[in-house]
Amino acid sequence: MRVRTSKLLEMKQAGEPIVCVTAYDYTMAQLVDEAGIPVVLVGDSLGNVVLGYDSTLPVTLDDIIHHTRAVVRGAKNALIVADMPFMTYNVSVEDALRNAGRLLQEGGAQAVKLEGGAFVAETVRRLTENGIPVMGHLGLTPQSVHQLGGYRVQGRTAGQARRLLDDALAIEDAGAFAIVLETVPGNVAQAVTGRLTVPTIGIGAGPGCDGQIQVVHDILGLGMRQPRHARRYAELNAVTLDALRAYKDEVSARRFPTADHTTEADAAVVAELPGADG
Repeated sequence: MRVRTSKLLEMKQAGEPIVCVTAYDYTMAQLVDEAGIPVVLVGDSLGNVVLGYDSTLPVTLDDIIHHTRAVVRGAKNALIVADMPFMTYNVSVEDALRNAGRLLQEGGAQAVKLEGGAFVAETVRRLTENGIPVMGHLGLTPQSVHQLGGYRVQGRTAGQARRLLDDALAIEDAGAFAIVLETVPGNVAQAVTGRLTVPTIGIGAGPGCDGQIQVVHDILGLGMRQPRHARRYAELNAVTLDALRAYKDEVSARRFPTADHTTEADAAVVAELPGADG
């Protein structure tokens, strides 16, 4: 049975850590689901990780829908949350409703995630009133990277920390079922978590959050990214390179494919081909 948003609140209340990953394709979603991870985010970080952009800003709604469909086909048990890309929820509440609706109806997601604090609270409220579960996102919000002056820790000062808490309370009051806290001092994230009823999901925000989320490529050591907040649980870059080089060498030396990898037709079939030797 697929995990529902209400399960996350139950986990917070029980003191059970919430494990989440960000994934973008069918094969990885199958593996994540097999591992028993209860929440998968189809993040707009696919712009950096999969599409090769230097930020999340070029990612479109159609990009997210396309990748969400693939993840939904692969993960049959996890709660699937789809990111709302840059400017798909900022212009008007009506735009946000339309675009979030597409993520659920066309993409197959069960919830959406959007960035921002009190200024998006009314949008969160309207989405939830219309049956669209919303996960908030505070702290380092990658869609605002130019305004923030880069990928920097947020909430270091007393003013920033208070604003973070106020924003979190506003999003909670508007109906968000969970809030991602990204790149926030651990003690600030823990204090905010303690003030909220809904669970917090940390990324670079210390162990005091109710759950943790990491990009699956980062924890597998797949790709060139090495964010400080991620721990590598495997080194798939090296494994993949070894496999690719071995494949290249065997094809170049005509050692692959062999008879074990080949199907042959009856000799009489080949004999019928024009120009075949008798």
